Amino acid sequence: MRRVCIFLVRIFILSIFRIKVEGIENFPKNGGAILAVNHRSNWDVVVIGVVTPRTLRFMAKAELFKNKLFGGLISMLGAFPVKRGKGDIGAIKGAMGILKNGEVMLMFPEGRRSTGDSASAKGGVVVISQMAQVPIIPAYISGEYKFMRKITIRFGEPITISKEQKLTSEEVQNKADDVMKKVRLLKVDC
Repeated sequence: MRRVCIFLVRIFILSIFRIKVEGIENFPKNGGAILAVNHRSNWDVVVIGVVTPRTLRFMAKAELFKNKLFGGLISMLGAFPVKRGKGDIGAIKGAMGILKNGEVMLMFPEGRRSTGDSASAKGGVVVISQMAQVPIIPAYISGEYKFMRKITIRFGEPITISKEQKLTSEEVQNKADDVMKKVRLLKVDC
């Protein structure tokens, strides 16, 4: 059922947007990884999921799972709930399990949708990458989600966070901001 659902979503997305992908060679063929992407729209998860060669897992705010039908659909597409604004240990453990299992987890370093390119990153992307010892793959979605408009998705080179280095909260924030800077450097004019 999951494969059928993903196949139908892929056909739908590719029929309404003109999608161009750059740097896909930077996307790992196997092993755990975090895909760090800018987040402007609810379309982002679907569009990035359509162009990646592997199934993505992602955190979604717990409120989205209240509707059983929608919650079931996004669960089938790889989502798992996270309680925002709190230290959700269950979500962190879920993320760690996904990454240790060799899967790819999609994360939005800003933590929520942002229309500008100035929002600060959250430290979670760095902390989880360091704990799981997986690379962070930066990516940027450029363009407008309008019928038959061009959307460009550009993947950057992997970023690794050393496990040996014990990071202060300030260092975590600086590294998270560096990740977000590398994501934003991938932006293209469509």
